[in-house]
Amino acid sequence: MIRIEKIEYQDSELTYEGVISYDDEIEGKLPAIIIAHAFGGQSQFEENKAIAIAKLGYVGFAIDIYGKGVRAKSPEEAQILMDKLNLDRNLLLSRMKTSLKTCKSLKFVDNNKIGGIGYCFGGKCVLDLVRSGEKLKGIVSFHGVYDSPNSQKENKIETPVLILHGWDDPLAMPNEVIELANELTDKKADWELNAYGHTGHAFTNPKANFPEKGLFYQEEADRKSWNRMLEFFKYKFEK
Repeated sequence: MIRIEKIEYQDSELTYEGVISYDDEIEGKLPAIIIAHAFGGQSQFEENKAIAIAKLGYVGFAIDIYGKGVRAKSPEEAQILMDKLNLDRNLLLSRMKTSLKTCKSLKFVDNNKIGGIGYCFGGKCVLDLVRSGEKLKGIVSFHGVYDSPNSQKENKIETPVLILHGWDDPLAMPNEVIELANELTDKKADWELNAYGHTGHAFTNPKANFPEKGLFYQEEADRKSWNRMLEFFKYKFEK
């Protein structure tokens, strides 16, 4: 049976509320995938991804980066919440590490088989986590944001990285994609980039409908990217 549970966890600053999902009929410890949310905060979108991941036999953990009950009610609010962490990448990293520590503390999680995925701002979050030197089985960025924090310029990236990118994304222009590729190469990462033509930002979100801004759902790219992510983790978790 697929279970869905809210979980509170803390650091010295805040209390956070994430959602975990897993199949309680599977015995033993399971691989886990943390899910970092977009700029609006943890939502039903990420919870649904956690459930989908649980149905594959993994633990899905939709993490909370903003704090319990802190969810944007408008794009303007979301921008303010995100900007606070964009301006303090050490704080962002600290919150990501708190979420990872919480995942490792779950009794049914195999700590040797943890991965991460992130959507939009969440893509930046999982990238920053592995930029810091954290070693996971792999991370996947869906239509992420790629700028690197100055504080992590010298760290080697020891986690495999999969970038799933809409080529027409106005928030990650081709020159920024190339900068990320150069960074991953310089830091000796095992990396892969899949770019989808005629595809903008937020291509996995059925509610995204702002083509004039380059933000729109693209069903085929959504399907292709999800399937590539599944293949990626199946291979990494079996190693």
